[in-house]
Amino acid sequence: MSRESRLTAGILLILMPTVVFGGTSILSMLVGDPTYTENQLRQDLWRAGHAHAGVLLILSLVTLRYVDETSLSNGLKRLARHSIPAAAILLPAAFFLSMLSPEATEPNVLIYLAYVGALSLAVGLLVLGVGLIRGNRSPHGRPEETAGAGASTSL
Repeated sequence: MSRESRLTAGILLILMPTVVFGGTSILSMLVGDPTYTENQLRQDLWRAGHAHAGVLLILSLVTLRYVDETSLSNGLKRLARHSIPAAAILLPAAFFLSMLSPEATEPNVLIYLAYVGALSLAVGLLVLGVGLIRGNRSPHGRPEETAGAGASTSL
């Protein structure tokens, strides 16, 4: 794993407790704050924000293991390495920040961050997927052969 991927993974692991804290905050509001349960849209968006944060952080950690295995340029590796974790921040932020007020009846303009986050996620996944399909390149510009892919073994 490259230094940049390790650094990104370390930051993501440090951020993970914020998801745990968010879950306990939602639980405490469900149990002790009757105004939280009165606003169904706010409750749904906050639950979605919490779920997206956790799932996308885990997805980000998983995809980091693959970025360095691609034949992508350094710039495209950086794009794949950072756009997926960016979605893990943008999507939950859209859900949480668009319904901060308990009296809100509809999301505010910050809900549009969800579209930016979804685009960031889609771009990162597509770039990574294409890079993995193209395979890793040898120093001579030819695809490297993998064990079992046309290689013969003798006993």
